[in-house]
Amino acid sequence: MIAAVLLSSFTPFAPAVQQGWKITLPPVAKATFAKESHDFGEIPKGVPVSVEFSFTNTGDEALIIKDVVTSCGCTASDYAREPILPGKSSKIKVTYNAANAGAFTKTITVNSNGQEAVKVLNIKGVVK
Repeated sequence: MIAAVLLSSFTPFAPAVQQGWKITLPPVAKATFAKESHDFGEIPKGVPVSVEFSFTNTGDEALIIKDVVTSCGCTASDYAREPILPGKSSKIKVTYNAANAGAFTKTITVNSNGQEAVKVLNIKGVVK
C-alpha cells in the first residue's frame, strides 16, 4: 500500500489525478494489421506472386502511409496514398518476383503517422 502511494506520487500525472483533473491524450492513428507475415510456400522461379496485407485504422485520427520500403528490388509494393480515416480499412499489396532458387525471407517496412510509426511486415517462401 505504501509502495503504491509512493509510486503514484512519482508519476507525471499524479498531481492532476489527485486534484480530479481529466487527462485528455492527443488523438492518434493506429494501423492494426490482420496479419504481419505471409508464407508463400513453394513458388516457381521467375513467376511473380502477390499478397495483400489488410489493415484497419483503429485509432481516432486519420492514418497516413508515408511510404513502404521493400528490402530488395525483387519485391514491389502498392498502397493507398490518401489518408485512411478512423474505422476504415485499406491494404498494402506486395509482389515478389524470384530470380534465384532457394529459400527467401523479405521485409516490407511501412512508415506512417501511426502510433507505431514503423511497422515491419514479412514474406517468405522457397523458390523451386
